[in-house]
Amino acid sequence: MPTAGPLVDTFGRVHTDLRISLTDRCNLRCTYCMPAEGLDWIPSSHLLGDDELIRLMDIGVTRLGITDIRFTGGEPLLARHLERVVAGAAALRPRPEIALTTNGLGLARRAGALVAAGLDRINVSLDTVDRAHFAEITRRDRLPDVLAGLDAAAQAGMAPIKVNAVLDPKITGEDIVNLLRFCLQHGYQLRVIEMMPLDADHAWNRDAGLSVDRLLETVRARFALRPDPRPRGSAPAEVWLVDEGADTPAGSFGIIASVSRPFCGDCDRTRLTADGQIRNCLFATEESDLRALLRNGSDDDTIEQAWRAAMWTKKAGHGINDPDFIQPDRPMSAIGG
Repeated sequence: MPTAGPLVDTFGRVHTDLRISLTDRCNLRCTYCMPAEGLDWIPSSHLLGDDELIRLMDIGVTRLGITDIRFTGGEPLLARHLERVVAGAAALRPRPEIALTTNGLGLARRAGALVAAGLDRINVSLDTVDRAHFAEITRRDRLPDVLAGLDAAAQAGMAPIKVNAVLDPKITGEDIVNLLRFCLQHGYQLRVIEMMPLDADHAWNRDAGLSVDRLLETVRARFALRPDPRPRGSAPAEVWLVDEGADTPAGSFGIIASVSRPFCGDCDRTRLTADGQIRNCLFATEESDLRALLRNGSDDDTIEQAWRAAMWTKKAGHGINDPDFIQPDRPMSAIGG
């Protein structure tokens, strides 16, 4: 294992994208993610503090070659220290690209402060623009708040603004068509995400709901699509360019098909959970404890080498389609997106 240089694994993949979960808590209860009553949250004493997060980001950027940092959850807007850790990331040199994935609740109040702290771009989770359907999926009647958050992000100058829609069994082709029209009209970039086996109830069924092929067929019936000719690189989305229509400007539409069209061979992500564990894959069954090293007085060299060792053993792929696949014990809300 290399002890210096890029953060690599045994397959030669270089990991430059750090996903940091700030909390496992969420103020929605999406049916494909967690039960209506919520989950047993990580104890507050186990969560990383501001200084611990900033120290790990510094090690990632200055020693491991991290160029992109994305804050996730749970719902990261529930983390009161969000602006401080964004500012901490923006102060690093070389400065990383800083992004946020959020459900948008409360974003209208904080978009300006987040941009002032250094946030560059944002992804907002939104599965439908039908208010009743939104309430059914999330168990909360909060669609107007999400739309207000999107508008505030645009007014604050965040770009690009992406909308993430999970292809849950409750989502219909009409939901996606209307959501794509909404995104094109507002200048947002829609990314439809294939549902993955990371639900707290372990009720995932690969055959439930719209398939990617059926989804594309439905979208093509309403919009003129062309494959994006630009190299995809390590980006998870297969992007299609959408031609101008009668009531929509031109734009783009992407599909993230982690299950049916995996892109593990180009993965460049390393993940830090809210309680300080490094995961080398969303579907990893093992974690490496950096929180313990932080709190027992370990120096930066020790933490760096532990992080390198965690990524060095990354598997070739997530294994979802293997007959012996085992879903991780942690749900998505505890891992971070």
